[in-house]
Amino acid sequence: MTMRLHHPSCRQRGVAMLEFALLLPLLLLILFGITEFSRALFQYDTLAKTTRDACRYLSTQAAGDPAAKAIALCLAVYGNTNCSGPALVPGLAPAMVVICDSVDASQCPGDPPYTLTGGINLVAVKIQGYTFESDVSFTAFGLNFGLPSFTFGTIGTVMRQS
Repeated sequence: MTMRLHHPSCRQRGVAMLEFALLLPLLLLILFGITEFSRALFQYDTLAKTTRDACRYLSTQAAGDPAAKAIALCLAVYGNTNCSGPALVPGLAPAMVVICDSVDASQCPGDPPYTLTGGINLVAVKIQGYTFESDVSFTAFGLNFGLPSFTFGTIGTVMRQS
């Protein structure tokens, strides 16, 4: 008669796979959350840089020049001076861009004056009402997962106009 010995590791067979199967949804949720948060930060940074580029352009132009404002608007939305191609970030529209200077600051109520003592003029380019839309949305076990869309606060740049 042979006696079977049950080694303690035999009872552990499959436990690691079960633990992995239980933790996988949580790990995927964390991974997608990190990815979408990074994408939101990237879009915010792109918007901040585009306002800076448009404002830098306007700072070298005469105050109130409508052609310069049109070019700055193109720079802010499309990243080029002729308004061609797709917007720099999905969902960005020219109507979201606000340009204020010493000649016309009507769209920037509550801001400090754009004409300062000593003949110093300021110019501002702002993006208002941009909504970040998440690309990750899925349903598992009857629950909806994904980041909700949210609207960034006003993103803007103010510079001295020469």
